[in-house]
Amino acid sequence: MKAVHFGAGNIGRGFVGLLLHEGGYDLVFSDVAPTLVDTINGVTEYTVHEVGTGGSDKTVTGFRAINSQTDPDGLAAEIATADVATTAVGPTILPFVAPSILAGLARRDPASAPLQVMACENAINATDLLRAEMEKLAGDEWEALSARAVFANTAVDRIVPGQPAGGGVDVTVEPFLEWAIERGPFGDDPPHIPGAHFVDDLAPYIERKLFTVNTGHAATAYLGAQAGLTRISDALADPTIAASVERALTETSALLHAVHGLDAAELADYRRTILQRFANPALPDTVQRVGRQPLRKLSRHERFIGPAAAAAERGLPVEGLVAAISAALRFEDAGDPQAVELQQRLRTEDADAFVASVTGLDAGHPLSPTVVAAVRERQSELG
Repeated sequence: MKAVHFGAGNIGRGFVGLLLHEGGYDLVFSDVAPTLVDTINGVTEYTVHEVGTGGSDKTVTGFRAINSQTDPDGLAAEIATADVATTAVGPTILPFVAPSILAGLARRDPASAPLQVMACENAINATDLLRAEMEKLAGDEWEALSARAVFANTAVDRIVPGQPAGGGVDVTVEPFLEWAIERGPFGDDPPHIPGAHFVDDLAPYIERKLFTVNTGHAATAYLGAQAGLTRISDALADPTIAASVERALTETSALLHAVHGLDAAELADYRRTILQRFANPALPDTVQRVGRQPLRKLSRHERFIGPAAAAAERGLPVEGLVAAISAALRFEDAGDPQAVELQQRLRTEDADAFVASVTGLDAGHPLSPTVVAAVRERQSELG
């Protein structure tokens, strides 16, 4: 069996690639960073270091890497004979992955089993986004090419912090992981991925993860940065920050209970587990890494505005989420283009226009006045 994985970064090697290796797949990493590709091809194994309670070292073998920019034909040939194709590149990069998978499908034997495609991104229905990009590019050829693949959405969760410079291709991660995959598209032939679990309805898993893990992680980062702290674990060691994050996650749990009927006690246990993971002092994770790209994280269907808007529509509390949004508006990082743009726009744009553009909330939405007020407060600080 063979799997092609797009994105040879820390998540690709330390999470998706590891589980594919454990499933018995020969692993082909696709990436555009030539140094990373050469480094991967220069070793025969790498180690995934799980740090924290219950962690262990795991060795990955049987892999190679290909540069999708310099060898697109070689990548298409790999996809043409692969069993599985996965991604961990970020949702905004999926349009650049779509042509490579299409090229591979065009060369695939129609009699072969369908390529099993799964986008493993921090976004709702990311595989659907990838599939839509492929359909748009293929035009009239899509009907024939789409018969050579099946597409399944996934929900993935593992904290993979920034890695130390010069560390090679080894990866440090937390012990916890979750990879939920929708069962339906595969019929009776799901991929063999130990550690993953297949579910009939993925929506509750996606939103539970996005509105607890992603919301909580980013809230910790922005509140920690506002307090002048550097590490995520140090931020959660601050009782005031921990209480603020807990308040925001209590609100998202109330929404998940209302929308999906998830058990309130189980959600409380899930929150506790998530906060314990964030507080893991063995993970060298920083508020700057977790807080990067604040404009994306403040967009309409992301981790703050998404649940806050849905909660406001139902008359549920949103004060904790709004506090996290307010902290995000204060996030500054000269090395993050989005953080720089965020502060520039706050200085120059009208508050109502800013909220409509960045968050996608229209003026009549019940959440909009509260977010506009938070923007105006930040703008008053900036003068």
